[in-house]
Amino acid sequence: MIKNEVKRKLKQGEPTVGNWVGLPSPSVVEILVRFGMDWLVLDTEHGPYGEEMLEDMMRAMRGSGVTPIIRVPDTDPAIIKKALDRGGYGIICPLVNTAEQARLAVSSCKYPPEGIRGVAGARASGYGADLPTYYAECNDEILVACQIETAEALDNVEEIAAVPGVDMLFIGPSDLSANLGLFGRTDEPSFRAAVDSICSAARAADVAIGYYASDPQDVLRCIEEGMTFVSLANDVRFLAGAAEEDYRRVREGL
Repeated sequence: MIKNEVKRKLKQGEPTVGNWVGLPSPSVVEILVRFGMDWLVLDTEHGPYGEEMLEDMMRAMRGSGVTPIIRVPDTDPAIIKKALDRGGYGIICPLVNTAEQARLAVSSCKYPPEGIRGVAGARASGYGADLPTYYAECNDEILVACQIETAEALDNVEEIAAVPGVDMLFIGPSDLSANLGLFGRTDEPSFRAAVDSICSAARAADVAIGYYASDPQDVLRCIEEGMTFVSLANDVRFLAGAAEEDYRRVREGL
């Protein structure tokens, strides 16, 4: 099993930067991994692709040095198991509101006796050829992140962060602000207070802090504030942003 360089960096407090990918396209992945990110999150919560496409997208990353992380739709052990069997090196679980849900996420990522993940000779273990090594190493290599995005999660954030095996608390500003009745108003004092409480809980538990930033300046701000898993938006934004800017310049020139 290849070592999870992103998890190692996070444990040492080093910043990592990557992108979300929502479009079901190995070609998009092949384009993005050329530009020096640490990881890509393949978003199966919102992205319209299935398990075979997920495998193909991770194949497109092979040899790039970019770590594949999967945002799963929820903490269902069957969903998490399949995501990891495809070859993911970590998961981000949305809507983790309680420590019990966090424990389920962790347990679903770990082989027995530490967890409940089923053992199979899937792609992650070379279709079984590397299963003994994969089994021995993966419990330490898989990254487990819990997304804090509701008022209930904020009430329980210290307990969630303290669950053994949780490696990161992730903040998605759109979801968190929406659930607090502040959609998009990330400069509001109450939103900033929510982010501060998540960061404080993560630091107290010695786990990493993740954030979905909006642009390069926002990425650098997040890293300056001590966040170490920061996303520079997503594939759709890159495509739309480049098209918008180029067509704006053309229209201005006509």
